[in-house]
This record gives sequence, C-alpha cells and structure tokens, in this order.
Amino acid sequence: MEIDPLPNGNTATENAAARPASDAVASLAAAAKAAAPALKVSHLSDSLKLEHQFLRVPFEHYKKTIRANHRSVEKEVSAVISAVDSSSSSDFSRDDAVSHLSSLVSRLQGLKRKLEEGSRVENLQAQRCRARLDHLESADADNLSEWSNTRLKRILVDYMLRMSYYESAAKLAETSNIQDLVDIDVFHEARRVIEALQNKEVAPALAWCADNRSRLKKSKSKFEFQLRLQEFVELVRADNNMRAILYARKYLAPWGAIHMKELQRVLATLAFKSGTECATYKVLFEVKQWDNLVDLFKQEFYRLYGMTLEPLLNIYLQAGLSALKTPFCYEDDCPKDDPLSQESFRKLAASLPFSKQQHSKLVCYITKELMDTENPPMVLPNGYVYSTKALEEMARRNNGKITCPRTGVVCNYSDLAKAYIS
Repeated sequence: MEIDPLPNGNTATENAAARPASDAVASLAAAAKAAAPALKVSHLSDSLKLEHQFLRVPFEHYKKTIRANHRSVEKEVSAVISAVDSSSSSDFSRDDAVSHLSSLVSRLQGLKRKLEEGSRVENLQAQRCRARLDHLESADADNLSEWSNTRLKRILVDYMLRMSYYESAAKLAETSNIQDLVDIDVFHEARRVIEALQNKEVAPALAWCADNRSRLKKSKSKFEFQLRLQEFVELVRADNNMRAILYARKYLAPWGAIHMKELQRVLATLAFKSGTECATYKVLFEVKQWDNLVDLFKQEFYRLYGMTLEPLLNIYLQAGLSALKTPFCYEDDCPKDDPLSQESFRKLAASLPFSKQQHSKLVCYITKELMDTENPPMVLPNGYVYSTKALEEMARRNNGKITCPRTGVVCNYSDLAKAYIS
C-alpha cells in the first residue's frame, strides 16, 4: 500500500494546471489564512465548555459565606431580642438595668463588626466571580495562545492543591498573577481538616460537617457517620468501654435506622478488642482507616463545591492518552518516545480503552519495503512519504540532498519530518 500525497500538494497542482503555479500557491495560502481564525474559534468554543468547575467553585464558596453570615446574624439578633424581653419582665434596679443594656449594646457593636467583616469577605468573593467571568469573556482567536497558557497554569495549580503542595501552588499563582483565577482559599479550608485527620483528630472534620450539614444530608453523605464510628473505635482501642457505650448512645444511635449493619459491626469491637485476629474486626483498628477518612472527605469536599473528583490535569492527560493507547504500548519493544512506555502514564491510562486501530501496511514507494517502527516513514515538505532507509541512502549518495521521485522537488534531509504510525 502506498501513501497518497496530501491534498495541498498534488491535488492543488493538478487543479492549477492552466494557470501559473504561483497563483495556485497564493490561492492556497489565502484559503489557509481565512480558515485559521475559524479553526481557532472552534477550538476556543470547545475549551470554554470545559470551564464549568472554574465558575462553579467560587460561586459555591460565595453562597456558603452568605449563608454562614446570615446564620450568625440571626443567632446574635435572636439572642439580643431574648435578652431585651427577659430584662423587660425582670425587676432590675437602675444600675443593673444600665449594666444589662450596656452589655447588649456591646454585643450589638460586636455584631456590627462581624457584619462589616462578612460584607468585606462577600465583596472579595463577588469580585473573584466577576474576574473569572471577565477572563472567559476575554478569550478570542487573537489571544488563544496566551489564554491557553493561563489555563495550563490554572490546571497545574489545581493539581498541586489536590496533592497538598499548597506553598508551591500559591507561589505559581502569585508569580503568574492568577490569584483570582484559582481556588487556594477554598483548599485551605480543606487543608485544616485533612491535616487534622492525618493527625488522628476528628474535631475539625466534625465542625466542617456541622457547617455543611444541610447539603451533606441532601446528598446522603456518610462522612459524619464514619467520623463517629472512628471516634468510637478509638475509645475502644484505649479500653474506655464505658465512655464508648455512652458515646454510642449519644452519637451513633441516631444513625441506627439507616446504617444498622455497620453500626452492629463496630459495636462488636467492645467484645473483640483492638488485639483481635478476626479479620472482620481487625480491619477496623488498622491505621489505613484514617487514610480512608481523608479520601472520603476529599470526595465530599469536591462534590460540595462542584469540582471533578479527578484532578483536571489527569483528565486532560487521559483525553490525550486515550488516542495513543494500543496493545503495542505494553510490549517490551515499545519505543522510548512513546508516552505510554513510562510507568506513570501507563498507570494513568489503565482504565482507558484501547484506541481504534486500522491494521494496514505501509509500503515504501522507492524500496517496496514495509514501513514500521524499525523503518519509520518520513514526510517530505511536499507531503509525500517514503521510508527512512530509502531517504538515508539517497541523502548519503547526494550530499544530504533528497529528490522526490514523483514530483522532482529537492530538499535537505534535515527538512524531513518523522511520521508516527498508531
């Protein structure tokens, strides 16, 4: 089988036989120039479809801040009104009444400061949402390269934050001036919980669950239940059986209607203890349970803010690897220039299907030999393809010059480009 020339090579020459070759070349150049913006716009449109997380995360953070400030105000105002009602019905002396009212005024002044601080934070988050909208609106065909470069930096910051490289992520965002386009402050909220769980502390995680209880309940999250189970197991590990029983009555019993089997299994640790060899209960005392809690928290955290469970960098890499993955990539003679020859990329592509392949054979026009990984095809500037062996032999005989046997075009061997067979 022979490779046909590219359309902008042989076909254009045939169609322009009745006019000068320069006119044909000029016509093709003009067509390519006109098509370039359209291709860029199409590429840009496809890119913008992938920016859901880019807008969703700051908006969810903004809504969460508003809800938290609203709850705080309601709580303080309710407490002040209750205090005023109780003082009006009580028989206070003049001095006591003045003292009581002064304390209420101080409390209201504190509430005012909280409102001012909350308003400042809300304005900053609203500005961040606006900055991201402006960034998306600024994308056009003329600055596509610069815009794509900024997006790459955003994706790298996202990956660093998910991998807990917080300082590196902050430094990259600062040097690139993209602080408003990344979610460092959101991930700092997760950082406190993750570090606490790694230190075998559940208090920050439980506080996070309390702040987001309504949304976690709506998504039927088991994270808080798993935290309570782990606290119970730690009490059993420390041989505080009575405290463990009291804890189970207070915090685990309300979950019984939904998670009875898991609850019964954990309660059985009171009898089996931490030194048990029974696999069913031994696993509950293993250190990896804390790692499982970290993973579960990350999943709930990402879901709460509308993030992808996988880092964006992995998703983009997998999109490319899905076109490169073939059975040949996993053989011992896989070439080193194939990305899937590296173990890290193989691991990333493990769940991806093999790309569709056409089992065709490429035969060199000059030597009639098969073109494969041992004798790869090379592309001439005019679009014709020949085998490496044939072109190397031709260059050796002609002082590095290559002459296309079908068109007579002469070029240097260094002008050739390697073609890859997938």
